[in-house]
Amino acid sequence: MLAVMPLISEGKTLAIEAVIWDFGGVLTTSPFEAFARFETERGLPADIIRRTNAANHLENAWAKFERAEVDIETFDKLFAAESLALGAEVRGRDVLPLLQGNLRPEMVEALKRIKAQHKTGCITNNLPANAIGSMTGRTLYVAEVMALFDHVIESAKIGLRKPDPRIYQLMVETLKVDPKRCVYLDDLGVNLKPAREMGMSTIKVTSGAQAIAELEAATGLKLR
Repeated sequence: MLAVMPLISEGKTLAIEAVIWDFGGVLTTSPFEAFARFETERGLPADIIRRTNAANHLENAWAKFERAEVDIETFDKLFAAESLALGAEVRGRDVLPLLQGNLRPEMVEALKRIKAQHKTGCITNNLPANAIGSMTGRTLYVAEVMALFDHVIESAKIGLRKPDPRIYQLMVETLKVDPKRCVYLDDLGVNLKPAREMGMSTIKVTSGAQAIAELEAATGLKLR
């Protein structure tokens, strides 16, 4: 049995109960590099895609699509209009293929080791299944990896997306864990804030090595 380093919260020692993961940009490589290449190849303003995603981030085209409130044709038009307002038109359909990242083997190994000791969950802002199927010959989610989670919450299936606090609450209620005894990993700071406000320890993922080092420190487990 591996030793577990407890969390310290408000003067109390709390053992880790669960580790909750984002998927894209955490267990897979970040799409941001693909965005940058696309912009350079098309002569678009730098970061136009990320800026479009970030503007009015709770109610923009991206948010509505991840909550399955609009279809792919509507998303394509809305994203084009929103990006044009920021300086250059980018069709939503052209952005979708850029989302496909590669699995990070070291992160998958860490997940396997975590699962042997703790409950595991995944909260992912994703797209309707038909949209995913239309943009790539393979799904974004690898079945073998997703099977490692005790529970998975997908935004497009429940009509909620991060950073809505309700999606995090739903996860801890389903796992039957205390948020103060949870670690949450995400590559976007805006998605970490609600988890942190609930009492979770949070890790902003910038690379596999960095995330694993912080996760080892948080759990006391050897993950590589």
